[in-house]
Amino acid sequence: MSKTGKIIIVAVLIALVSIVIAMKQRNGTEAEPSSEKTAAAKTNQNSEQTHSEQTQTTQKNQDAEKLPHLVDLGAGKCIPCKMMKPILDDLKKNYNDQFKLTFIDVWDNPEKKKKYEIKVIPTQIFYDSDGEELFRHEGFYSKEDILSKWEELGIEIQKER
Repeated sequence: MSKTGKIIIVAVLIALVSIVIAMKQRNGTEAEPSSEKTAAAKTNQNSEQTHSEQTQTTQKNQDAEKLPHLVDLGAGKCIPCKMMKPILDDLKKNYNDQFKLTFIDVWDNPEKKKKYEIKVIPTQIFYDSDGEELFRHEGFYSKEDILSKWEELGIEIQKER
């Protein structure tokens, strides 16, 4: 197959994935409650927490501080960043006890672009539990590649989830 043919196939695949992601986000947005309702619900939930629950939350936060940390810097409207969103959501949901994950939108927070010295989005930065940068990747990064990179960096991750 010619180089031009391969490029066309990749472009078509990217366009299809972008359309699917946009449709999923549109459907997800309609089902989400308004931010005011969400804020009110959080306020009510916080005021109802008992002392014991607050202590447990504090302990979990302290434990989370000891975890390695993946920071993904991107933007809500960049195509590779949109492709990363479901991966990041899955990692955050299923691996939150093994590493922290933070997404920062550098278009909404331009000061973060300077702080993290971002040249290309998305950029993923891997930190150890002491906050030392271990590795930096620019561009789309698959779930499998992210989990493999943690292991390559000496962070044991249980992949079967």
